[in-house]
Amino acid sequence: MADAPAHLDWLQDTGKTLETVDGLTIEIWELKHADDEEILSAWAKHFREHYCTDEDLPDLIEGTGLTKGQFLTNIKFPDAKAKPGPSTRAGDFSEILVADYIEYVLGYWCPRQVRYEDRFNRNVSTNGCDILGFKLKSRRPGNPDDELFLLEAKAGFTATNSNRLQQAIDGSIKDMTREAMSLNAIKQRLRRTDRSQALLVQRFQSEGDLPFRRINGAAAVLDDEAYAKMDLEASDASEHPNSENLILIVIKGASMMKLVHALYKRAADEA
Repeated sequence: MADAPAHLDWLQDTGKTLETVDGLTIEIWELKHADDEEILSAWAKHFREHYCTDEDLPDLIEGTGLTKGQFLTNIKFPDAKAKPGPSTRAGDFSEILVADYIEYVLGYWCPRQVRYEDRFNRNVSTNGCDILGFKLKSRRPGNPDDELFLLEAKAGFTATNSNRLQQAIDGSIKDMTREAMSLNAIKQRLRRTDRSQALLVQRFQSEGDLPFRRINGAAAVLDDEAYAKMDLEASDASEHPNSENLILIVIKGASMMKLVHALYKRAADEA
């Protein structure tokens, strides 16, 4: 596994937990981002390459008459102002941050570019499971302790009466039916670039023949102001079919939408 990106040093476990009405634990994490040029620049590159690799970018702009920054801003990245671009920006940022957590903190392999590279409409989020993580427990094919992690993430960067964690839980319930299509989409994409990785995804496509452990997750990524007003303890996962293997996390931070827009701008400007 590659080294963890430096911006993950800003993601810190507060040690605080909350409890849902049905008795599940909610972990509270905090993103303590700072004005560090080196870390922000590396983060912007990491973020940008979810939409297209820096290696591919010169070919993608060929024939468009656009600079790299213009191409990213006007064609690849969600719009900063026109709806639903800003909410898609917030959602993408949250998914990518949570995927970083899944991969570099929890140790799963977490392919994600397929969600962002091939969009026909840059302002509309891709359907399917938000985040999938894979973990093989041994070299033995079909080890029943191998893990598939399906996680739904929701952003809340403005004041709202909506419980974003509850929305993530409800979305996680839907992941149980979206799983097969999401696995196929990732496998199909990887077959064009890395067959060995495609086969790793394939290992999880037939639970009846090759049993594995399924873990579900729901995450809310919140601005501090939204976090302070949100009744997270009113969340209820009692209807979730995999509630015994359901992980709940909240990531909060200051001025999150400002950070999102700054990261997109830096990603375009430094391409």
